[in-house]
Amino acid sequence: MGNAAVLNNTSSTSTTQNILCYDPEDVSSNGYKVRNPLKFPAPLMVFQLAVISLTSLIIDAGLKPLGQPSLVAQVLGGIIFGPSLLGHLELVRETMFPTRGVMALETAATFGVLFNLFAIGVECDSKRMFRPGKKAVIIGVTVMFTSLGSTMALAMLIKHFVVLDPLLAKALPIVAASQCVIGFPNVCSLLKEMQLLNTDQGRLATSSAMFCDIIGLTLASVGFIKLQLEKEHTVAQKMGSILSPLILVIFTVFSIRPAIKKTLRLRPEGKPVGENYFVCVLVLVLLYILTAETIGQHYLFGSLVLGMAIPEGPPLGAALIRKLHYPIGKVLYPVFLTTSGLKTDIFTIHFKSLWVIALLVLFGVLVKIAIMMIITRYTGLTFQDSVILGLMLNARGICDVVFFNIWRVSLALSDEHFAVAIMLSVVLVMVIITPLIRFLFRALEQQAPTMRRTIQHSKPDSELRILVCVHDLQSVPTMVNLLEASNATEQSPICVIALVLIELVGRAAPLLITHNHSQGAIPQDASISLQIINALRQYELAFESCVTLQPFTDITHYELMPEDISRLALDQNATIVILPFHKHWEIDGSIGTVSRAIQTINTKVLRKAPCSVGILVDRGILKGSMATLSNQGNIYHVAVVYIGGPDDAESLAYGARMARHKNVSITIIRFLMFGYDNARERKLDNSLIEAVRYENSTNENFVYEEHVTRDGVGLSASLRGLEDRFDLIVVGRHHEHSPLLVGLGAWSECPELGVVGDFLASTDIGFTASILVVQQQRVRGKLMGRTMKPVVNNQNGQYPEMNNAINNGISTPRVSVSSDHPRWEITIDRTN
Repeated sequence: MGNAAVLNNTSSTSTTQNILCYDPEDVSSNGYKVRNPLKFPAPLMVFQLAVISLTSLIIDAGLKPLGQPSLVAQVLGGIIFGPSLLGHLELVRETMFPTRGVMALETAATFGVLFNLFAIGVECDSKRMFRPGKKAVIIGVTVMFTSLGSTMALAMLIKHFVVLDPLLAKALPIVAASQCVIGFPNVCSLLKEMQLLNTDQGRLATSSAMFCDIIGLTLASVGFIKLQLEKEHTVAQKMGSILSPLILVIFTVFSIRPAIKKTLRLRPEGKPVGENYFVCVLVLVLLYILTAETIGQHYLFGSLVLGMAIPEGPPLGAALIRKLHYPIGKVLYPVFLTTSGLKTDIFTIHFKSLWVIALLVLFGVLVKIAIMMIITRYTGLTFQDSVILGLMLNARGICDVVFFNIWRVSLALSDEHFAVAIMLSVVLVMVIITPLIRFLFRALEQQAPTMRRTIQHSKPDSELRILVCVHDLQSVPTMVNLLEASNATEQSPICVIALVLIELVGRAAPLLITHNHSQGAIPQDASISLQIINALRQYELAFESCVTLQPFTDITHYELMPEDISRLALDQNATIVILPFHKHWEIDGSIGTVSRAIQTINTKVLRKAPCSVGILVDRGILKGSMATLSNQGNIYHVAVVYIGGPDDAESLAYGARMARHKNVSITIIRFLMFGYDNARERKLDNSLIEAVRYENSTNENFVYEEHVTRDGVGLSASLRGLEDRFDLIVVGRHHEHSPLLVGLGAWSECPELGVVGDFLASTDIGFTASILVVQQQRVRGKLMGRTMKPVVNNQNGQYPEMNNAINNGISTPRVSVSSDHPRWEITIDRTN
């Protein structure tokens, strides 16, 4: 058989043992023309890794539409090639996955799981593990120990009242104990795939799981110490077995972790972590694994302890996660799950073992959900949230697979009961709970209350609540200019909800930090948020009687940021969300940086936000000064482009508020199509615009212009004429299929800006003005319905003629403003 001979030895107990004889100098072949490569360890293992990875990807792609996690696909990939299905074929059994290749594949899988658990330890937030919060502790302790006691009691009852074979009776307590496991890797992996890590239920589930991991790791260590004590004979040896794990943990906490932190502080500020750091950490991992095995603990104990000692996040933790993600997370770790499937033989399962273990697993799942429902009154959760949280805490994954593999190797679980445990307790549970969690979350979204949160429909003199999202310091000056132009007064104050968005790297669970004036320590990777918040506080201090600031920092994955933004906007009752554009301009007018991830965030927020949304295209740097409006002391020139539709009505309402600021010059530019008239839409638009004109009839900084054009070409020419006239141009995103826009959207690069917004933001135009593209509130992607509510409020009845005009639908002015007013300009496109 090439370089390996297989000898079968059958003992008196009928257990088949395979003795492999390898030629250590003959590891790889010299090509398929000379010898079959699959007869040699190196090419065979490479082939197996490729087949396993490809099969898992194919199964995962097929199960994704059904909402199933990757874990199910990876275990099923092994079951397919195992004795349960294709393993009975000689081609698969002898050529693809022969006995002689088991050792190399198991070794690769072992390295995959130990480095994956090391990475999980690096991502864990040690502070959250030991200080998870009262609610998380109550949930974790109650669910873990109650489910342990309940399932163990049921196992004892079954053993007492049901006749079981000795192997099944031995396996029942192990399966019962496994049902109490609440592993942080399990919960975090599932919620990350489902993009639910940043939900309230997800944050609580991960915090509870982190705390339970401390308890579980302690109990596992005690179990291994007990096993080691059975092998020791002298008192000194027994004391060594008891104290050695504790000494290793203390040495790691008080020596290794401080040494790593001190080394990182000596690194030049801003310089990335070098390769030497990475190599040293990998060597340290191997030493810890060897130490754990030497003192009688499982090798995974060493990798987890060292992983939790590595400072999470940048610079070292993030660098390690990036380097380990693909070779370990995407190749070797799935091999461990697949090899567990390879060991699963469903044909060894007897009916009694199946129904007994199935009853135990089902009972364990229901107990966790029931406990969450019972303690609802102590946790403040709703009934539906409790059910969702109970399902999340039932997540299965690497912790359960490692658990069953350890007991299989120690012969506490037979091959039959290992197969039942993997199929029922891991695969089947995940297949059931994953779609249930999705269904319940969709039901929660459908129940979410819908109310108008727009500038146009806000009550007179109500507080304007603006949620501003910031990624970097560069966009702060223009953002502050916009906030100041929004005209905060004591009668109509502004609440700025500042959300600093930072990509999550090197951490497992996202963080939403609420800042206050007595801000304590924050993660190192969030240090930039303090600079941004301090800059926004200067705006708050300048207008402290009418401006309040509520700062937050969100450290999460880019794909989860839209959900966080929408949820914070809902919780804080925001009127409008201001998002930064995904392109940054250089001082010479060229595009500097482009972030497609930010573009995706903006697109999703436009679809999901519970209020109006504005995208700010920041060109402040092109003005040659990044000073804010209060520091400039000059007039801030703002244009509102009005074509028609709810989004333009919202931008008009925002412009009307800005017009009340003494240092803001507002110009309303309305575009009409020559020869086209929709009486109903024209009536609505006239009413909205006239309300603004009436309010500003005595405002010297207010200008109203009408441009009559024949087609999109005339519109684009008129828009180009706005160059260098304004500091900010406000425009609606959507214009309800206006015939003026025909042909303009054919070359649109950024659909999230709409046709006009994309045209104004184009580098071909050469504008230096910043652009604010406004979308009025949508509900599940649809408008709530357009009304004739004016965009300004007739306070104290100082304009009775305005109410008459609006209520009667009259489209001609009835106050001192008239067609020959010096601030009213009409331009007609006379080209053919």
